[in-house]
Amino acid sequence: MEEFLRFWRQEALNRGQNDAAIYVGDKVFALTNSDQDAFWLARVHFANKNYAHALALLSRKDLITKSTSCRYLAAHCHVMQNQFDLALKILGDHSPTHLLRSSNSRRKLQHLNGPSHVTLRNGKTTASRGDRDEARELQNASNIRFEASMCYLRGLCFAKQNAFDRARDCYKDAVRIDVQCFEAFDQLMKNSLMSPAEELEFLESLDFDSVSSPDPSVAQEAAHFTKMLYTTRLSKYSSPSILSDATETLSTHYNLAENSDILLSRAEALYTQCRFAEALELTSSILSTSQSAVSSQMTPAPHTPALSHIGHPAAVYPLHLACLYETGATNALFLLSHTLADHAPEESYTYLAIGVYYLSVSKIAEARRYFSKASLLDPHSAPAWIGFAHTFAAEGEHDQAIAAYSTAARLFQGSHLPQLFLGMQHLALNNMSLAHEYLSAAYTMSTGTASSSAPSIRANPSELTSLGGDPLVLNELGVVLYHQNHLEGAVELFRQSLSLATSLQCEPGAWVATRANLGHALRRIGQFHESLEEFDECLRIGAAGASFGYSPFLGGSGGNASGVASSGVGGYEDRGLVGSLHTARGLVLLELDRTMEAVTALHEAVRVLGASGGGDAAGGAGIAGTLLSRALEIWALEGQEEPVVLEDSRTTASRSSTRSSKGKGRVSRRRGTADESYAEEWTDEVAHVDSQTTVTEETAVDRVEMELDDEADGMLRQAMSRVRGGRSKRQGLTDVSDTGHSRGSRMRSNGRHS
Repeated sequence: MEEFLRFWRQEALNRGQNDAAIYVGDKVFALTNSDQDAFWLARVHFANKNYAHALALLSRKDLITKSTSCRYLAAHCHVMQNQFDLALKILGDHSPTHLLRSSNSRRKLQHLNGPSHVTLRNGKTTASRGDRDEARELQNASNIRFEASMCYLRGLCFAKQNAFDRARDCYKDAVRIDVQCFEAFDQLMKNSLMSPAEELEFLESLDFDSVSSPDPSVAQEAAHFTKMLYTTRLSKYSSPSILSDATETLSTHYNLAENSDILLSRAEALYTQCRFAEALELTSSILSTSQSAVSSQMTPAPHTPALSHIGHPAAVYPLHLACLYETGATNALFLLSHTLADHAPEESYTYLAIGVYYLSVSKIAEARRYFSKASLLDPHSAPAWIGFAHTFAAEGEHDQAIAAYSTAARLFQGSHLPQLFLGMQHLALNNMSLAHEYLSAAYTMSTGTASSSAPSIRANPSELTSLGGDPLVLNELGVVLYHQNHLEGAVELFRQSLSLATSLQCEPGAWVATRANLGHALRRIGQFHESLEEFDECLRIGAAGASFGYSPFLGGSGGNASGVASSGVGGYEDRGLVGSLHTARGLVLLELDRTMEAVTALHEAVRVLGASGGGDAAGGAGIAGTLLSRALEIWALEGQEEPVVLEDSRTTASRSSTRSSKGKGRVSRRRGTADESYAEEWTDEVAHVDSQTTVTEETAVDRVEMELDDEADGMLRQAMSRVRGGRSKRQGLTDVSDTGHSRGSRMRSNGRHS
């Protein structure tokens, strides 16, 4: 009868019929009064969330002190009731050191998988002495796994008490004792409790040969498979090649290419490479995969909203939201936020989505409120804390932003991003020594180098390929050196940043501002030809259709314009950045005594920046206008000294214009009219020079009209039209609101907020 009832209890539990399992289990326990049946009844109560009843059963027969499994279950009941002190009293404060010492030497015993029996004359079998030894070994293996699970619970309790160092050590002990204790490994990875280099070192130290398998013939393969699965969970800054190999093997050899965890790992790698559109495709496929499977089995009721964004692991939402933000998909953010609010109102990622949407439409106060709500629901949510800090940075509240980033740095000790953001805030406050200290710490954490050698200026930038890390850290360090007038060091760091970005296969358009920083530094040290090449390359990348700039919202690496606190290295998003590039190009051309080309470049800068609206772009237009007026003065003075050359230039320009088509001629005449108005505007409002040293307005306008009528102007405008055309297409596909604001970084501190 007891066996019948136990079978009934197990079947009910397997079907999720907890009430039936409790009813039958109670009868089994009443018949046998055994410790094992009491434990199973407590497990059924735990599965039904009757934690107090489960604790009463375990305490009634003093099972907590007798059995490791019962002690684990009792502690788990206290944890589920947020009674962490009581749980620690049961678990103890220290890990079982005797298991840690033998964890590296323990190996899976092959005979555990193939039990042998002795056959008697009557045909019955009896367990041999080896079988009894195997039973003891199996019991010991079960106890070892429960000890590892108790280490995991001990880490949870310490984490809830904000003792993150002790929590990290407990999680590591749990995985060392039992490499299959995935919960502990998952806590280490998702909470960034170790740096990328420490994660890789810890993975290599684990004893994967202890992985048990029912089939001894596949034991080695099972160990290798488990290691590859764990490798995909590592930080994407640790070792890109190792991560890529593991993902590729799991996708091809084991047919896991469509698995959501593998897709998420690939999407995270693409995000760190600034390839947001590709990452968004993968995250969208994750969110739509299970919905398509469900829709094939059932027909949704009419007027029922699609639930394609519901029921997925919480880890996919922050990355998906970040990709939507980076691609400017405001409408998609709005729809996703409403869907989650309707169907998952108690989840932290719901409020994270709402906060990201409000941030994308520049409603900073509303975004801050929802980020705060998300952090309250999940105090260990890194995206919520980072987003909350970003809202202060967006409004220039540097002190409050520093406080919020410091909290994030304390919670997520292995992530370099809080240290990076703290350095950027101090850079905005012109605290160069503190900025250098935080950025050096970020460099150390992202690359795993010794703190005494971070950052190092390397003679060969290709040596950075093996280090990994975030190229933006090098960019920000270069900005610090730039402001400290260590220009040679700044040039080297900018070059190393670009080299590392290339080795990581990052999107070139995301690093245009870093290349512009390099151009400014080269200009400052007098290498004008090299500087001009960098600015020309920036414009070529834009002409190829790339979107300028990158400011990741919730994490990842990338680069953007740096140095918001000063105009020397700073840049602007999209049109603003294009205008600043033309301004810098004109300044370099003036240094090279190529005055006519400088006037053309500066005139284009005034046109682009003047059409970009207010804010930083308006300030940039003022600088470009001042430089344009000075360039016109120099050009006029050169014209007075060399009238013959200017006359020849006028003749050449006239012939070139005559050879143009009629349509092009009409466009040129319209351009000439607009250019004259721009020249008059800037010379009237900005240039206030002595009448004895300035040329007449008529002469300046005449020179500008002559130069802009040449074919060089046509080529420049054709190139910039491609940039604006490609950008407008992307905006039309992904964004129908808030077109008057830059989306790359609305809360930028030195060009990046995540």
